[in-house]
Amino acid sequence: MIIIKTAEEIELIARAGKIVTQCHQLLVHAVKPGITTMELDRLTEECILDLGGIPAFKGYRNYPNSLCASINEEVVHGIPSRRELKDGDIIGLDVGAIVEGFYGDGAVTVSVGAVPENIQLLIGVTREALLKGLEQAVVGNRLSDISFAIQSHVEKHGYSVVRDFVGHGIGRQ
Repeated sequence: MIIIKTAEEIELIARAGKIVTQCHQLLVHAVKPGITTMELDRLTEECILDLGGIPAFKGYRNYPNSLCASINEEVVHGIPSRRELKDGDIIGLDVGAIVEGFYGDGAVTVSVGAVPENIQLLIGVTREALLKGLEQAVVGNRLSDISFAIQSHVEKHGYSVVRDFVGHGIGRQ
């Protein structure tokens, strides 16, 4: 079910989204060989709080952290730990923030140092697929138009989508 939001609600979602974006920018610059995912989690929580938000993931279904940090083959929802990032890793950084009861949520994939060419290609195709999906995010189109554009692009390049984790909306949860 899609719930139509008021202009004020959309503004609160946008504010939460801006916090997520600013935290991503901080984290992208912090990612380097030797840093732990727990250190990245601490930076995430400080960033969200400093910008006036509340960490969305911490405490959700007993999740212990403010960041989901998924390294290499981990698809999603990796739990931060003392594990150090190594040159050649990639890490997915999923950040969520709440502003006055409204959520913003987003993820970014970051290369740690120099990554192999096949990983660079994967990241590039993924980024292109996102842009193809965004091109379809126009009035009159359906969510399936966005999904089809993304899936078609990745499959054309020999990849596939993860079918068990397909996304979600944002709003009050």
